[in-house]
Amino acid sequence: MQDTIIKNAVEYINELFGGNSDGHDALHTLRVYKNMKLIAQSYPEADLFIMSLSALLHDADDHKLFKTENNANARFFLAKNDVPEESIEQICEIINGVSFSKNRGKTPETLEGKIVQDADRLDAIGARGIARTFAYGGKVGRSLDDSVQHFYDKLLLLKDEMNTDAAKEIAKARHEYMEGFLKEYYEESRWD
Repeated sequence: MQDTIIKNAVEYINELFGGNSDGHDALHTLRVYKNMKLIAQSYPEADLFIMSLSALLHDADDHKLFKTENNANARFFLAKNDVPEESIEQICEIINGVSFSKNRGKTPETLEGKIVQDADRLDAIGARGIARTFAYGGKVGRSLDDSVQHFYDKLLLLKDEMNTDAAKEIAKARHEYMEGFLKEYYEESRWD
């Protein structure tokens, strides 16, 4: 039953994010899901089903993409798939703790919330994070230099804001990659 619900969630996000090319697409969500499973290997006590649905639905009501309230898209899917109300509330609480802009300096209370938050943040850094930054910047009309500012406003801060040791380890290499990218970016940007 749980495997069927997770499979249905993958289908749902593919429908929900169809045509999106700004870095908040179904593939981003699937990478967050993959990151979550990787981190969760170090924490067998965490509830994998709750984290799976939280990771898969974490952007289902993202304010940058949808004009929904109270996790309407996520709740619709969860209710339609007969997920118990208590689990729906737990999943929505985790989802609400993921956003960097809305949760700056806040740590989720549950291990499951910490893992899903880390999983999303890992996809914001490294090579994929760089690509996503420029894809989103292009969508909203940011210049290349304005998109580079996003590294300083968010991306370079994420390594030190990971909650779990497993995510901290992965974040180190991705952080170093971004630093190397910025060094090369500035070198290539010189005109004198």
